[in-house]
Amino acid sequence: MANTPQSKKRARQAERRQDINKARRSRIRTYLRKVEEAIASGNQESAAAALREAQPELARGVTKGVLHKNTAARKMSRLTSRVKALTA
Repeated sequence: MANTPQSKKRARQAERRQDINKARRSRIRTYLRKVEEAIASGNQESAAAALREAQPELARGVTKGVLHKNTAARKMSRLTSRVKALTA
């Protein structure tokens, strides 16, 4: 347990950041789920639109420190290739 005033403050801040990061991660997952559902429906236009909405959210997750840069790049790349494959 935190004893010093500094460690108590750090514990409070960590708790607050945890809630913010959890909300961000949840928001990103929601956008990714929308893309997945659009791909599953087979509609290329809706999947492309959902992907365009999800990309800035993934990038924002990287800048805010919720996701690693390569993780976001990998997710974007895989989703883009899957959306592109719907036309073929």
